[in-house]
Amino acid sequence: MIKHRGFPSRLPGSDLQFTIRRANKDGATRLVPRDRYADRRPADRRADAGFMEALWLYFGTEPFERGNLDAGRLSWLFGREVIAAEDPFDPESYEALLVIDEARARASFPEAFDGSGVWEGRSA
Repeated sequence: MIKHRGFPSRLPGSDLQFTIRRANKDGATRLVPRDRYADRRPADRRADAGFMEALWLYFGTEPFERGNLDAGRLSWLFGREVIAAEDPFDPESYEALLVIDEARARASFPEAFDGSGVWEGRSA
């Protein structure tokens, strides 16, 4: 499992994690698209936007390996703003390649792209 050095481990001021420390001995947790409903907690919405901003600042438009990115946090974006970059795609692999769907991500999380997000123009 690749560790994305320099990628933020969590949302500042919270316990909402973005990365994992070590690989699961039973294999990677499966990525599944999760529905985001309008009644989600504000902290969860901030975490989604902060995670999207960190992904954008760290990877941009390039495909990236799943590696140590948290499956739970990634699943909130998977299938919409973050999509598979390979076919066939293995949702239970740490080596799976993903890519940001920039148009959908900009529509869903404009603050992640305009400099007004969690990282405020700083490098994630």
